[in-house]
Formats: sequence, C-alpha cells, structure tokens
Amino acid sequence: MTFTKSVWSLIKKDLLIEWRQRYAFNGVLLYLASVVFLIYVSFMELNPEMWLTLFWIVMLFTSVNAVAKSFLQEGRTRWLYYYSIASPVAIITAKIIYNLSLMLILCFIGLLIYGLVLGNPLLHPGYFVAVVILGSISFSLTFTLMSALASKAGNSSMIMPILSFPIIVPVLLLLVKLSRESIYGGVVQWLVKDFMLLLSLDAVMFVLAILLFPFLWRD
Repeated sequence: MTFTKSVWSLIKKDLLIEWRQRYAFNGVLLYLASVVFLIYVSFMELNPEMWLTLFWIVMLFTSVNAVAKSFLQEGRTRWLYYYSIASPVAIITAKIIYNLSLMLILCFIGLLIYGLVLGNPLLHPGYFVAVVILGSISFSLTFTLMSALASKAGNSSMIMPILSFPIIVPVLLLLVKLSRESIYGGVVQWLVKDFMLLLSLDAVMFVLAILLFPFLWRD
C-alpha cells in the first residue's frame, strides 16, 4: 500500500470510529457550550481583550478534550494491527491531518457559539479567522505529539498536560497577541514576526512528530 493510500485509510478509520462513538464528539460540544454559558452567567459583559483571552482559553481546553484521545484510546492489539498495515510516518501524518480537521470544526463551531452568546467585538473578522486557523494548526500539532508521547508512559492521562504545558503556553500567548489586532479600528497591522514565530513553532512540532514517532513506534 502506498503512503498516500495508507494515510487516507487511517483517516477513514478514525472517521468511522468517531461516527460510531458520536457521544465523544457530542460530549466535547456539550463541554464547549457549557463553558461558554458559564462565562456568560459569570461575567455578563466582557471588554474586547477579555473576550479574546477567554476564547482562546476555552478553545485550549476544548482541544485537550478532543485531541488528547488520539493515541491514549489506542489499545495494544490495535497498535499491532497498525504495525502490519502502515509505516509510522503514515500513522502520525494521518493523526495530524485528522486532528487538524477536527480542531478546525470545533474552533469554528466554538467561535459561532461564543459570538452568539457573548457578542462579537471583532472589527476585523477575516483577520481573526486567519488567526483561528493558525491556532487550530498549533493545537492539533502540539497535542497530537504529546498524546503520542504520553501513550507510551504509565499514567498517560496525567503526563500529557505536564508535557504540553511548557509548549502550549507560549503558543497561547502568541495567539492572544495576534488576535488583538482584530479588535482595533483602522488598518490591520500584520505582526509578521509573531506570525513567523508561531509558524516556526508549528514547523518544529511537525518535524519532531515525524522524527520521534518511529522511535515510539518501536517501543
């Protein structure tokens, strides 16, 4: 089986599992809606900068719930099956693509719910959507790799947040900083250095995933 066919087959497998276990995706949506409603009840009115910060915090914890299970739910027998049908690079690539698609869906659903419940202070929505797409890429890459690392250790559900924290905090700070331009009037000032820094972090995470996963695979 070629690399492309292997990746596509693994993505279809994850889609089929997600469809059969729809309660997991529905649970993430319920969590997302509940957190947004709790923010609404607690604050009632938010200034634009707090609106942005809370949005990214909500999406961060939503991504943990959605993406963290990538490898943590895989049993030993399933790993043996993967070993017989695909290469490790194909497996990690398929997981990244699937989790990126999932994060894009959740981020846009979250943005819709968040905007409907808490209002929309964005003066440059197109710019903010670009930052949301970049944030989805960052979250999916980071948590996919961390999930793979944690799955090979005992107490994996506890280890994953510990592994992710040093990496995700600077990503979150960059996303908040980039998002602020969307609430200011006038022409958007594209923060090229910050965009490049975030893209560089994403590139590093992708390369690490491709290089490290074959070693985890052999374990």
